[in-house]
Amino acid sequence: MVALKTIAFYLPQFHPIRENDLWWSKGFTEWTNVTKARSQFRGHLQPHLPSDLGFCDLRLSETRVAQAELAKEYGISGFMYYHYWFSGRRILERPFNEVLGSGSPDFPFCLCWANENWTRTWDGRDKDVLLAQHYKPNDDVQHIRDIATALIDPRYMRVNNKPLFAVYRATSIPDVKKTTDAWREEAYRLGIGELYLCRVESFQSEQSDPTSLGFDASIEFAPDWNCIGPLLGRSRIDRWMYKLDRNRRYAMFNRVMEYDTLANNMLCKPTVDYRRYRCVTPMWDNCARRSHDAFTLIGSTPKKYEAWLTSIVADALATQKEPLVFVNAWNEWAEGNHLEPCQRFGRAYLEATKRATGTATTLEQ
Repeated sequence: MVALKTIAFYLPQFHPIRENDLWWSKGFTEWTNVTKARSQFRGHLQPHLPSDLGFCDLRLSETRVAQAELAKEYGISGFMYYHYWFSGRRILERPFNEVLGSGSPDFPFCLCWANENWTRTWDGRDKDVLLAQHYKPNDDVQHIRDIATALIDPRYMRVNNKPLFAVYRATSIPDVKKTTDAWREEAYRLGIGELYLCRVESFQSEQSDPTSLGFDASIEFAPDWNCIGPLLGRSRIDRWMYKLDRNRRYAMFNRVMEYDTLANNMLCKPTVDYRRYRCVTPMWDNCARRSHDAFTLIGSTPKKYEAWLTSIVADALATQKEPLVFVNAWNEWAEGNHLEPCQRFGRAYLEATKRATGTATTLEQ
């Protein structure tokens, strides 16, 4: 019997760093934006505030252990840590470094290289680059060397006995096939063996056969912005009435969408002729990061999330020898996108995760 693995994306932003002190304000963390969010219309769930784990600080080992214990209790098999690497410079690396160095928590993990420029997207200034990605000739070899200790850790998650390493924006890499070839060659040279490389289908440009670029598979990203359906509050009447109605006013300057529509459209996406691991999101609302042009999903409930997750679990069990599903995310609080317990829903989304994934296994292969 082969057990299903459910992997949650994990954001290591919840501790102060020198760069954020400089760019934003002294002591800035993800919580800074979270606590500033306000409800913008009737039924708008903001702010998203934590319950069980509180306003946690990821520098504390007790916090990281508590997260892992909670995740394990409710059916999460491991965390996919976002990995910020800029030509040898790393940011937000402390939580994962301490997990790696201490051996605690004893909970599986893997890495996703978040290879985007750091900008002021959070306050709507996307073109104001704080830290740019520069792809230098020797970066590929150096990158694998830098994460080699993680890749050989016994907790590191594997597919076909190969360490799983993902890339968020593969098409941003100038010669991505050259990069993936170099990664594989260096991994062999270091004695790591074969890698299992995945590209994240983060944007439409990433939604094609990954094997031609040297990847083994793709990881669906939820929300898939191609599947959001019509924006709410954009009718001719809404445009005329928005000055009088706060609900319409928010929708005019932001993007409000139905959770049901997204989930149904993602479930109905055409099949592909390459390996693609499916992904769900419990909810999404990034108005805590953006003063305008925010994306807000409305109508999510634990029951709807559970139905979506149950469907992709069934698909994984039916089609994969080593079934994997992904959840976005464990703790993206400023995107209103988290499994960690909140004051509004408590552990309801975690309980839904456990029911949907629970004791699921495949038949003998």
